[in-house]
Amino acid sequence: MSAVTSERLDLSDVQGLVVRGYGKLPCAAYVLVHAPEPDGLRQLARWVAERVTSGAESPTDRALNVAVTSEGVRALTGWDELPDGFSEPFRTGMDTEYRNRILGDTGSNGPSGWLWGRADAEPVHLVLMLYARDASTLATFLEEVSGQAHAGGVRVHRVLATDELSDREAFGFRDGVSQPTIAGVTDGPNPPEALMPGEFVLGYRNEYGQRSERPLLGRSQDPDRMLARDRSGAPDLGRNGSYLVFRQLRQDVEGFWGWVDEAAGGDAAASQHLAARIVGRWPSGAPLVLAPGADDPSVADANDFGYHHTDALGLRCPVGAHVRRANPRDSLPPSPGTESSLRGVRTHRMIRRGRTYSDGDEQGLYFVALGANLARQFEFVQHGWLNGNAFVTLDDVDDPLVGARAHGPSSFTVPEQPVRRRYRDLPQFIQVRGGAYFFLPGLRALNFLAARPRGGTD
Repeated sequence: MSAVTSERLDLSDVQGLVVRGYGKLPCAAYVLVHAPEPDGLRQLARWVAERVTSGAESPTDRALNVAVTSEGVRALTGWDELPDGFSEPFRTGMDTEYRNRILGDTGSNGPSGWLWGRADAEPVHLVLMLYARDASTLATFLEEVSGQAHAGGVRVHRVLATDELSDREAFGFRDGVSQPTIAGVTDGPNPPEALMPGEFVLGYRNEYGQRSERPLLGRSQDPDRMLARDRSGAPDLGRNGSYLVFRQLRQDVEGFWGWVDEAAGGDAAASQHLAARIVGRWPSGAPLVLAPGADDPSVADANDFGYHHTDALGLRCPVGAHVRRANPRDSLPPSPGTESSLRGVRTHRMIRRGRTYSDGDEQGLYFVALGANLARQFEFVQHGWLNGNAFVTLDDVDDPLVGARAHGPSSFTVPEQPVRRRYRDLPQFIQVRGGAYFFLPGLRALNFLAARPRGGTD
C-alpha cells in the first residue's frame, strides 16, 4: 500500500500526543485517577476537555492529554456494555488470563506484583498526561490538576513522575530513533516510508486500504450531534481517537551490565560490543548493521537501512537483537529482502511516546505506545516477535533484552564465522510493574464522554 493519501488528519480534533512527543517540554508526570462517583469523573473530564492540547498546537509552556480505560468509559456514559466497535483487548483489559500469557505477564511479571492496573484492584478510570517546560511549571500544573480532581471527589490513585527528558533509556542506549511517520499530517507529498493514518488514528484508511474498526453509536445516542458522523450517518465515537498502551517497566541496570561484563570476561570493549549486539545499536544509537565493529556517532540518526541484503545471516547485527526483533524491516519470511517483507512489517508499527523514571533505587521506562489496532500492533509484536520462540530463523526463546523469560531461561545467539556463539541462561532484565489499555479520544469524543450519561448503546 502506498503512503500517498488524500486524507488529511484533522489535527484540531486529534490529541497532540499522536503527532508529537513534546520534546520542548522535558518534564512530565502521568496522573492515574479513580472516581468513586461518575459525576465527579464527568466534572473532571469536562475540565480537562477545555484544556486538552490538540495536534494543531505546538506548546512551549505546558500540555495536557487524557486517555480513558474501558471502566472509565462505562463510568462516564453509564453504559453496561461498550459498543462493539471498541477493540476486544480494550474492552476486556490488559489483565486477563489470556493476555497474561500472550504478553508474558506471568511469574515475576504477573499482575499480582503490579503497583497498579490489576483486575482485582481499584480500577483506574483516566490517565492525565502532563508535560511542562520545567520542574516548577510541572509542579504547579500537577497541583492544579490534583486540586480539580479532589474537588469532584476523584481520587488520585498514583502520580507517575518521569525523569527530565533525555534521548537515553536507563541501560544507557539512545532511544526513539526508529519512529514511524504518519501520512496526512502536513501538506505536500508524503515520504515513501510514511504509513497510512489509519494505522494510528481511528476513522482513516490503514495500510490495508480499510477504515479502522471503531465504536459507532445509534443516532438517538447523540441528539445534539456532538460527534462526527461516519459515511452511514452513525455518530462516530472513535473518529480521531487512538488506543494507548501504558506499561511501567522496571529495568535492572546493575543486573544487565553485571551479566554483560561477566559474559565478556571482564573486558570493557568486549562488554560494550556484547551489549550492543543484545540491543542492536551502540549507545550512541548507531545501528550495528552500519557500524558492526565499533560505535560510530556519525550514523547515530540512521534509520534508512535494511537487514537482508546487508546482513542476512546476522554477522553484523544478530538476528535476535532487540531492535531487529522489534522491527525486522526487510528480513521477514517468506520473501525477505522484498517489498512484500517490508509491507508485512508496516502493519505492526507503533508510535512510542514513553519516558524514563527513577524512583529511589528503581529505574525504568513508562512504555507508552499508540496504535489503531491493539491486537495487530502491540500484542502481535509482544507475543510474536519479542516473546516468540520461533522468530524468523531463531530458536532462541525470547528477546535478550526485554524478553519475559516466561518459558524459562533464555539464550542469545551471536552468529560468527566459522562457529556461532550462544550465551545461555540470560536473566530477566525487565519487570512489569503495572499496565493498562486506554482509549485516547478525539476532542469531540472527549466532550461527548464528559457531557452526561447516555443510556444504552443501542
